[in-house]
Amino acid sequence: MMKVEELIEALRTLVLEELIPAEPDIEENDLIPEPLLDKLKALGMFGMTTPKQYGGLGLGMSEEVRVVFELAYASPVFRAALGSNNGIGALGLINEGTAEQKQKYLPRIATGELIASFCLTEINAGSDVAALETTAQRDGDSYILNGTKRFITNSPRAGLYTVYARTAPKEAGTAGISALLVERASPGLTVAEPWKTMGFRGSHSADVIFKDCRVPADALLGGKECVGFKAAMRTLDHARIHMAALAQGMSRRLIDEGLRYVQQRKQFGQAIANFQLIQAMLADCETEAIAGRAMIEKVARDKDAGQNITKEAAASKYFCTEALGRIADRVLQMHGGIGYTKTCAVERLYRDARLLRIFEGTSQIQQIVIAREMLRGATVPRA
Repeated sequence: MMKVEELIEALRTLVLEELIPAEPDIEENDLIPEPLLDKLKALGMFGMTTPKQYGGLGLGMSEEVRVVFELAYASPVFRAALGSNNGIGALGLINEGTAEQKQKYLPRIATGELIASFCLTEINAGSDVAALETTAQRDGDSYILNGTKRFITNSPRAGLYTVYARTAPKEAGTAGISALLVERASPGLTVAEPWKTMGFRGSHSADVIFKDCRVPADALLGGKECVGFKAAMRTLDHARIHMAALAQGMSRRLIDEGLRYVQQRKQFGQAIANFQLIQAMLADCETEAIAGRAMIEKVARDKDAGQNITKEAAASKYFCTEALGRIADRVLQMHGGIGYTKTCAVERLYRDARLLRIFEGTSQIQQIVIAREMLRGATVPRA
């Protein structure tokens, strides 16, 4: 198994020589070529967070963010293809699964043979998890699932879905939510047509529909009912740091695109890089990127040390994704009219960047989490 430094170097070469050159075709065809996915699999990218005993890389958070910085320099759809296997699609199983469940699924998740997907969001439930309506009723040695999950990333390719459903009355709120490991072949499971989105072409999300879908009782994550909400929330600190790292990698790519262009583009007889207003935009971009990377690396180290980083993870996701939006806007502005055309990578990256302030918890949810954690245990200062 490669050391992390060797992995990063190999990934950097793949990104520059093959992934970035493939971006225009992926945008045009809305599909990542399988040979490129195979190369990511060969590097172990689908099993970054899977423990080594199950064939994964078993990376710590600090190592993982360094890898994501590199991968996210290419189109974010490459990271999206393997993101659910390393994030919320598999972390519930890694954190809460029984020994049998882990042995059954994790080795195939680590290699990318099996794509895992996370089914929480619904038409009327997203940020408000307590409003979840999908039900799982016990029927002998099975559960019967009914409900629809919305915007489920990688669901068209997935072979395993971690489905969050009510096993207790709605009055129980989040305490009545359980998680079940549902295989693609389960009768009563249907994946709808993928959503057409403004960005992230090559990455697909769709609704997943359960109609009297019968799954065995041993599909219950961890073998316990009513711990689904806890399992979902436990994955979020990790996911938020990961998303911040994704935003950081995209920010670095955008800044480099901007640097190249302003040194080549001439107006008034000189490169526009010589103009102070262009330099001000460059400086703002670089300052935010440096601050974001420092924040991510600090929070990742604290997580590896076992500290409670709920507030800091939310702050990282909030700051870095919002900063990415500002950086993308400035860099497109530097490009002027050409930046608004589809001949320019910045146009696509600008659209892609917009999603990061929405998924894995909106910026507004991050603000609420940050403030809640600040207020929890806070003391009123003396007058």
